[in-house]
Amino acid sequence: MSGGAAPADPQVITAILKNYRIVAVVGLSSDPARPSYQVAAYLKEHGYRIIPVNPGCQEILGEKCYPTLKDIPFPVEVVDIFRKVEAIPAIVEEAIQVGAKAVWMQLGLVEPESARQAREAGLQVVMDHCLKVEHTRLFKD
Repeated sequence: MSGGAAPADPQVITAILKNYRIVAVVGLSSDPARPSYQVAAYLKEHGYRIIPVNPGCQEILGEKCYPTLKDIPFPVEVVDIFRKVEAIPAIVEEAIQVGAKAVWMQLGLVEPESARQAREAGLQVVMDHCLKVEHTRLFKD
């Protein structure tokens, strides 16, 4: 999945982490051993509002879970994707439709066409990076 992606602009990463606080985590698992859970828990501990998006769950990390981005009844700023690369085009399309400000494809996820579409729609895009790793690197506790 990796490879062929332009490196993420460090200024974009910094801007997303500093300016946006509402993060919809698409594919968030209720299993504490899964990376998606660990990243979301970390972000929540650091003051971000986490919105779980997983049609198979009612609640994760004490937050109401939504089946899709379109089901969230308030604006989200960052769409953090923890799904297979094949699911990314539809998720990015929804992110654009709901007015998200940024799309973040987690480590190992690269989908250049979806990234292009998101950028053309005015969203900031990060591919193949971990939100938790980048936050830790930029804002050392």
